[in-house]
Amino acid sequence: MSHDDRNPEKFDEQGNTRPNGSNYISDLLTEDGIDRRGFLKCMAWAGTATVWGLAGGIPTSFRLNSLNSLTESQRKSVFFAQISDSHIGFSKEANKDVTATLQEAVGKLNSLPQRPALVLHTGDITQLAKADEFDTANQVLKSVKTDRIFYVPGEHDVASDNGASYLQRYGKNTKGGGWYSFDHSGVHFIGLVNVLNLKAGGLGSLGAEQVAWLKKDVSGLSSSTPIVLFAHVPLWTVYPEWGWGTDDSEQALALVKRFGSVTVLNGHIHQIMQKVEGNVSFHTAMSTAFPQPTPGTAPAPGPMKVEPDRLKSVLGITDVTFVPGRSALAVVDATLSGQPPAFEQASREAMQRRQTARKSITLAANEIGIDNFKFGPATLTVSRGTKVTWINNDDVPHLIVNVENKFRQSPVLDSDQKFSVSLTKPGTYNYFCSLHPMMVGKIIVT
Repeated sequence: MSHDDRNPEKFDEQGNTRPNGSNYISDLLTEDGIDRRGFLKCMAWAGTATVWGLAGGIPTSFRLNSLNSLTESQRKSVFFAQISDSHIGFSKEANKDVTATLQEAVGKLNSLPQRPALVLHTGDITQLAKADEFDTANQVLKSVKTDRIFYVPGEHDVASDNGASYLQRYGKNTKGGGWYSFDHSGVHFIGLVNVLNLKAGGLGSLGAEQVAWLKKDVSGLSSSTPIVLFAHVPLWTVYPEWGWGTDDSEQALALVKRFGSVTVLNGHIHQIMQKVEGNVSFHTAMSTAFPQPTPGTAPAPGPMKVEPDRLKSVLGITDVTFVPGRSALAVVDATLSGQPPAFEQASREAMQRRQTARKSITLAANEIGIDNFKFGPATLTVSRGTKVTWINNDDVPHLIVNVENKFRQSPVLDSDQKFSVSLTKPGTYNYFCSLHPMMVGKIIVT
């Protein structure tokens, strides 16, 4: 596998890879049929400023800069867009003005040749689910030239109150924790919620109630109906070590396998990745706030600081095309800069800077540091009556929850914030971060 997107001889006039081109996955080495190394490298190229159409599972493409020369039927078919991971309220080094980059994303949408009939926001509207953060997001997004914006929550939108504020604003006519469906232009849209009731060591979760609702929702649809599923956390296992997947996604996906065209749109990972399984195509979107590292290039996920002149090349939006009479939907990714994104290169450079610039955390006795999405020490042994304190050294918030409910959960801990409990009874106390459930720890009280 090699990455050669600078050699014009390897591409045709439409930007498609020629038979002797080298942007392809050459080895099928894993149980799910993906060469991981080749996949991650190719994905840095595959979605870059390109419209993808899928026919029989084979992608074809045309360049984003050809949008102004689309045929009339193609132009009319550009009808909805995706925005994700705005994180309004975030103001750290990775991007000190996320409101401004969200405004640029809105400007990008408003400059399209045909306005999108609707927009999907796939979660993490806010950083800490504060009222003023939701207000700011709504103020910016109301300027989108579209008929309606649909939302699903991210884990940051439900962090402080288990989603009550989110549902108050966006939950009208939804079911359970905020899931719903609607029809538009012959396509059936399904908004799913996989950021509630997360379990220690687990991934995203839909839950039995939502899966049962989904089964009922699609039961009366014709198999020829195009389906669009959208949720925050990916509905395929992108990188379980970082919690990038959904525990019970297979149950949901089994319910839509009979349909001829299923498109799954997610956010959460702040970068473009794609996968096709039969008639189901998966696509994750860039953030409008900050990038996250490419899997395998960093010890943990989280906000990635890149050079200021490169930031807008790793932030962006997604347009999705449906041409009536065709089963496949096509996906367009556009960065705010208009240039192809380079996530892997940005990841490696950012991690090198981070290792030299990152402040170390000095812990006192009976303190637990939160660093690089890990608790340290992972197991702490203390005497009965000891006060234990957690200190957040990450750029993202965390929330401490005891599995056995033997001590109260923490508030949402932003950077440098602390949380303490006094443990008076002997025993083992297992805990995790309910925002990032792959983070687990243990306290043994003697």
